[in-house]
Amino acid sequence: MLYIHKSACFSAQQTYSETDLSVITESKDNRLKVKEPVYTDIPPGTLRRMGKAVRMSVGSALPLLKEFPQPDGIIIGTANGGMEDCIKFLNQIIEYREGLLTPGNFVQSTSNAPAAQIAMITKNKKYNNTHTHRGLAFENALLDAFMLLKENPDRTYLLGSVDEISDYNFNIDRLDGCFRDEIVSNKQLFDHPAAGTIAGEGSLMMIVSGQPSGAFAAVDALQTIHTTDERLVLKTLFEFLHKNGFPAVAPDLLITGENGDARLEKYYRNAESLVPRGTAIARFKHLSGEYSTASSFGFWLATEILRTGKIPEIVLKKSGKTDIRKILIYNNYRGLQHAFVLLSAR
Repeated sequence: MLYIHKSACFSAQQTYSETDLSVITESKDNRLKVKEPVYTDIPPGTLRRMGKAVRMSVGSALPLLKEFPQPDGIIIGTANGGMEDCIKFLNQIIEYREGLLTPGNFVQSTSNAPAAQIAMITKNKKYNNTHTHRGLAFENALLDAFMLLKENPDRTYLLGSVDEISDYNFNIDRLDGCFRDEIVSNKQLFDHPAAGTIAGEGSLMMIVSGQPSGAFAAVDALQTIHTTDERLVLKTLFEFLHKNGFPAVAPDLLITGENGDARLEKYYRNAESLVPRGTAIARFKHLSGEYSTASSFGFWLATEILRTGKIPEIVLKKSGKTDIRKILIYNNYRGLQHAFVLLSAR
């Protein structure tokens, strides 16, 4: 079992330092950009050379590593890494005709740059791994930590995810139909379902271990599947729940990755039909926006609910149980990649 001891989340909402989800920050031009804090822990000279994805990762990780120095490994999930720096570097190749290129943009553009920068700043020479599996990048990082802790429960890892909004990716994904052409506020995202959604970005860092002492939440099980067949998704979720004690042990809360895209609603309706009537239902992508590792925001939300015992009104879709001890998360990325995670309070 994987236990969560500490977390830090950078998002478009007030989720860092003092969490406040009573007021929703509104999207602009169908994008929800991260509220970045003042990075007091990063030397100014180093900060100046950091791309946004690296900056967010390091900024959210360093405060945790003050309390838990030198973990046994750093594991991060990201789909695109520093995509903005990657595009800058590729443009330089054309502009300078493969001459004197700026190495900083290249260094910051690789997917493993966030994990590498954290390791270099903290002089951590232990296990270091980055998972780049599009919509399942975070879940694969989580699975990696889960397996490592099953072998060595006494170890501790820094586990996280990061993705940024890049103009290049946003425009390509919009043309592909992932994001809406018409401007829509995240406050009305679920009022008028249509093809596409809004873009987001964020970073989550956590300290996890195989020991329950001092933990506020635990991951009981997780499973992923690649398919567009809604019946197979429903069957897999049904088997996943039964393998983990259902119906005798049922989730008190279901958190879904519903994002206002009418094409994906059938998957979420099916998931909602499986849980008991008394199970509360929540959703989160009107707060985070859609991005490859947006499920990590839903994961952070679940751990916060387990830690505080309260469901923020702003995420609640259907009321139900108020004593939340077990949470099921179902996320769907573009109708192809599906992930189920069960968490419980400690």
